[in-house]
Amino acid sequence: MLKHECVLDKKTSFSLLIRILVVVLMLGGCSSLWAQDDTEGGGADAAEEAESGDGEAAEGEEGSAAPSAAIYLPIKPQFVVNYGGAGRLRYLKAEVSVRLSTTNAAHAVREHLPYVRNNLVMIFASQTNETVSSQEGKEQMLIDARESIRDILERENSIPREEVVDVYFNTFFVQK
Repeated sequence: MLKHECVLDKKTSFSLLIRILVVVLMLGGCSSLWAQDDTEGGGADAAEEAESGDGEAAEGEEGSAAPSAAIYLPIKPQFVVNYGGAGRLRYLKAEVSVRLSTTNAAHAVREHLPYVRNNLVMIFASQTNETVSSQEGKEQMLIDARESIRDILERENSIPREEVVDVYFNTFFVQK
């Protein structure tokens, strides 16, 4: 009978160790990306944890609120809409984030996300070539989007309008 021995020389064992190390590092990187992806849409959760920290920041003089960090909430997925009315099809693709001042506003945006997205789609789809091509037109789209979100949160959750600070384009592409 033959007897099989498993003998690893130094070169083979070093190579095996490197491979195991690479696999462990890749798994660690993937898990951190996964965790980052989970919190990407949850900017409000991170802000809420920071706000609830020690509770010392919230305490202070009676009646005065401690300034809170801005909360940037991306509206996912990105928007892809037809615009410009009849004739040749034109497309607008935009990624949008909303800057909010409180976690209550962030939770309200998440709660009414389908309503918010619908109104933003309507705003983007009603644009003309002139508005999407000019800086003033793009700025007006952002103003209209901010006012629409403010209206929704004020009507549905009684969130003060000033808690929706601003709306930003992360990306903005037009195909004419």
